[in-house]
Amino acid sequence: MQLIFDGHNDVLLRLWEHAQKGADPIAEFVDGTDQGHIDAPRAKKGGLAGGFCAMFIPPNEDYPAREVDQNGHYNIPMVGPLDQPAALNTAIGMAAIAFRLERAGALTICRSTADIRAAMAAGRFAAVLHIEGCEPIAEDLSTLEAFYAAGLRSLGPVWSRHNRFGHGVPFAYPSSPDTGPGLTDAGIELVKACDRLGIMIDLAHITEQGFWDVAKTSTQPLVATHSNVHALTPISRNLTDRQLDAIRERKGIAGLNYATTMLRPDGLENADTPLSEMVRHIDHMVERMGIDCVALGSDFDGATIPAAIGDAAGGQALVEALRSAGYSEDDLAKLCRENWLRLLKTVWREA
Repeated sequence: MQLIFDGHNDVLLRLWEHAQKGADPIAEFVDGTDQGHIDAPRAKKGGLAGGFCAMFIPPNEDYPAREVDQNGHYNIPMVGPLDQPAALNTAIGMAAIAFRLERAGALTICRSTADIRAAMAAGRFAAVLHIEGCEPIAEDLSTLEAFYAAGLRSLGPVWSRHNRFGHGVPFAYPSSPDTGPGLTDAGIELVKACDRLGIMIDLAHITEQGFWDVAKTSTQPLVATHSNVHALTPISRNLTDRQLDAIRERKGIAGLNYATTMLRPDGLENADTPLSEMVRHIDHMVERMGIDCVALGSDFDGATIPAAIGDAAGGQALVEALRSAGYSEDDLAKLCRENWLRLLKTVWREA
């Protein structure tokens, strides 16, 4: 079994939402459930040893349905902006669940690659706290300092909606990621602060202009934790070859997203998607960037994924598909965890 350290999941969102309805999020994770994709038993079964756990603030209103026209095209309207104090309360609630899980011995909130390796060796889920969309962060960045002190080590300035720091891409097919402006002045200051603190900047969900704004502003490797290949699936969330080239040049990483809309040539949400589509995207990224710049970013608990994987328990199905496609055990170790650990060692400025 190849242990997997994964670039993106939304398990804290799922646990928080269930807690709002009266469920016990600690028991749900520790004891296991038939809900969602990740809990401790399923993670252990599938070799999911840890990953970036997102604090994502859900929209205030119901997200619009995906309306596919007669040509198979869609463009889901963006939802409105969020109020910062309310978003902060939600993020704190999700962080609190992570801290409670740590006290229960179910995971370790990791602030260094040594923490990650120690947690994996002890059989505890190695969690890196991540903010997906910086609505909880005040424009003066005071809350960023507080979250960093609490363990935050990664963030994406935007989700697929706009905020005070920048502009996100809609969920649209077919579409270029060049859908609008990039970082605001406040977003530029956010990126500079992340560089100063040693917080990884995630370029998933940002517009192409925002991608280049971060590339110009940050001195760190370029990272898209859960984005695929636009040349294979022309959805706005995927990366162009020019973006992949920039990630390679900066010794960054693109993490394969398991969302079927970002894997299939037709961009549709359909769990009946073969693992060969995932291998096809990995192959393209490896050919374009090299094996050291490619990793996994499942989007567990945040997307419809191929039924052949199903949930965290099925993670080794992808590993076996890659093995069958000719990837060596050394290659698989890099794709599954070592590339993330190499990158984090750089971003977190470890000796």
